Amino acid sequence: MFGKELAEEPRSHSTASLSPTEHDGDSVPNEVEKGNDMDLARTKSIAETLSLPREITFVAIVCSAQLLTQAGLGNVQTIVHIIGNDFGLSDAQLPWLIAGYSLTVGTFILPSGRFGDVFGYKRMLLIGFLWMSLWSMVLGLSAYSNHVLFTFARVFQGIGPAIMLPNALAIFGATYAPGKRKNMVFAIFGACAPTGSIIGSAFAGLFNLAWWPWTYWACAIYLIMLTTAGFFMIPDPPKKSKFSHMSAREQISNLDLPGAFAGVAALVLFNFAWNQAPLVGWDKPYVYVCLILSFLFLPLFFYIELRVSKTPLIPFDVLSTDVAFVLACVACGWACFGIWYYYTWQFAQVLRHASPLLATAWISPVVPSGCIAALVTGLVIHKVGPPPVMMIALSCFTIGTILIMTCPVDQIYWGQFFFCTVVTPWGMDMSFPAATLILSDAVSKEHQGIAASLVNTVVNYSISLGLGFAGTVEVYVVNGGTTPEDTLRGYRAAMYMAVGLSGLGLIISGVYCVKCWMKDRMGSCKHDEEK
Repeated sequence: MFGKELAEEPRSHSTASLSPTEHDGDSVPNEVEKGNDMDLARTKSIAETLSLPREITFVAIVCSAQLLTQAGLGNVQTIVHIIGNDFGLSDAQLPWLIAGYSLTVGTFILPSGRFGDVFGYKRMLLIGFLWMSLWSMVLGLSAYSNHVLFTFARVFQGIGPAIMLPNALAIFGATYAPGKRKNMVFAIFGACAPTGSIIGSAFAGLFNLAWWPWTYWACAIYLIMLTTAGFFMIPDPPKKSKFSHMSAREQISNLDLPGAFAGVAALVLFNFAWNQAPLVGWDKPYVYVCLILSFLFLPLFFYIELRVSKTPLIPFDVLSTDVAFVLACVACGWACFGIWYYYTWQFAQVLRHASPLLATAWISPVVPSGCIAALVTGLVIHKVGPPPVMMIALSCFTIGTILIMTCPVDQIYWGQFFFCTVVTPWGMDMSFPAATLILSDAVSKEHQGIAASLVNTVVNYSISLGLGFAGTVEVYVVNGGTTPEDTLRGYRAAMYMAVGLSGLGLIISGVYCVKCWMKDRMGSCKHDEEK
């Protein structure tokens, strides 16, 4: 099968050896038996030592990191026009309330994975829960201030999921041995993306019936409860990291703070320029200055990682051609998804005048469809390998976006709108587990945080950057947006951009499939010749 070498389960090997000394007749077998039991315990994964209720609770808490990350998108997206009206914002300013959150989620994931490697995955996951809780509380309190505080809190809220996501995946990577059970857990984690988005949207619509700040206050309370439960129910991963025996000063020196600063600065400035340009125009000096600075920080980041840092944030030794192909596919697919997600909601609420709860109901088919996609992916990915799975995922991103892009405003809901909400989740829940499994199995247990960081950085950063690209396209074709026809033209232009991105990813995934097929065929021919 395509990419079989990527999906095979590595066998565990016991390195312990028995060296019995002189004992009386019966003592040697007993010692050997004891040694075998110790070897078996050493090769047993942590997940296998948990009772079923404990394991279910543990998986649910850790998967809440993904669920709450996407709920953070949904609980603003569904009431973004209500919040904008309260603060007196124009429609052009609204995408920042979505993109600012995804910007910090995608940007700060990279160093967060290293923090987890150094200080512990469980500790960092719980810190992420508390951080998101704090800024969710501030989001609600911003109703007494202005949109500046809301935007500021929204950007800082995204740092919480940035801490949560890589460390949640790293906990799974360190707790489960490679195999079907690990595949299924990663698939469930991926299924929480569409589920979390709809849950966040639904609760935002419900709390808005009272007052929209309660959406964020309720989220803050839930996160505190989740932190408490996680403290007791999440098992501590094995302390095999080389960082665990270092002093505090040595641990800080191994965080690669210069590389983290350069990388974060490059990503933030590049993303800020693309999301701010549709709002103020590219003629503003600070916009293109930020873009230029981002291009200067990027080579500085690679120089630090390759030549200066003793413990680089990115393990370049595992960035094979296969991994590069997969990350490129993920970037294209999730940039398309970010555009699809935002403009599908705009299509429902602005052009079809749906209320927050009705729009949530219209988009809710992403939940059952995404869950089915995740389960199917978990069952088949170890049989067919990641390359075909990735190609199918990019096809779903493309088809789903084309359906909503060409949907007439007055068409019945059960036409293209419904089918786009069924097809698109397959792109999310097939691409994410495939990419995560490849990188998780490609690195050692002590670098699970780095592996998880790479995938989540690409996913969330692409969502935000895709919105910046689409917003730029929309601004130049909308003609002021004074009529519904102009608005529709702008939305469709943005979705053309999304189709272009997913189409590029589809081409890359096709090349990847051919590459893996040829590699497997050459390996098979070589094996036959040796026979």
